[in-house]
Amino acid sequence: MKRVDYDREQYRDYARGRALTERQRQVWISAFAAVLPDRRPLDGLDVGSGTGRFTPALAEEFGPVVGVDPSVRMREVAQEQSRHPGVRYLAGSAEDLPVESESADYALMFLSWHHVQDKRRAARELARVLRPGGRLLLRANFSDHHPRPWWLEHFTRGFEIDAALFQPLHEVIEIFTSAGWRVASFGTVVQPSSGSRQEVLERLRLRTLSFFAQLGPEELEEGFERLERAVAADPDAPAPEFADTLLTLERSSTPSPGPASS
Repeated sequence: MKRVDYDREQYRDYARGRALTERQRQVWISAFAAVLPDRRPLDGLDVGSGTGRFTPALAEEFGPVVGVDPSVRMREVAQEQSRHPGVRYLAGSAEDLPVESESADYALMFLSWHHVQDKRRAARELARVLRPGGRLLLRANFSDHHPRPWWLEHFTRGFEIDAALFQPLHEVIEIFTSAGWRVASFGTVVQPSSGSRQEVLERLRLRTLSFFAQLGPEELEEGFERLERAVAADPDAPAPEFADTLLTLERSSTPSPGPASS
């Protein structure tokens, strides 16, 4: 996977390109609530928080949240967009979290797991910062459970290239169970339509998905030409709903070993 430097690219357009409707955000918050304890407040971590798509909403629903992201620019955008009193943003990564051991009740990783370089170290580090019984909400794509969004078919080898960005589910589970986690649940969340096909196309043109960084200039140009022709035939048609995967893991009561490179 070609890495994206969010401090040099994407940070300007990321919030617009990856925007959620209020209905989509509420569907996800409800899905998170269903797998978290009923008590409030909960201390949360938003790991790979980016421009803060979920961080303020998590604080509003569950309690104080620390957003962690390695990108200076992405954190700046997040802070500019929302100054919720229950949110603070810190520099860090899943492998090196800037919080005390056993200080959080849950952590959310929303489409950030595939960016993690040392995944085994991250699994141990996440176990370190969660309290016994704490939960990790891993909203990730898996190569064998791929949502196959409608627009990908217009890019040559689109499904193949996109699926290659992600691990198979069993591999992710093995990484976490070997670090002392257990699987609490695995299922899908039906994400409501993100608007018309034309509106989705406008956001895709900002190229804020990791998929686009994997394509050469000609592949990008040809793919967008095909996609634009297809959308022009019925631009106001609603973009389809599709089911996204959510893996919930629970931190064991036995303290996991401290982080170390694999």
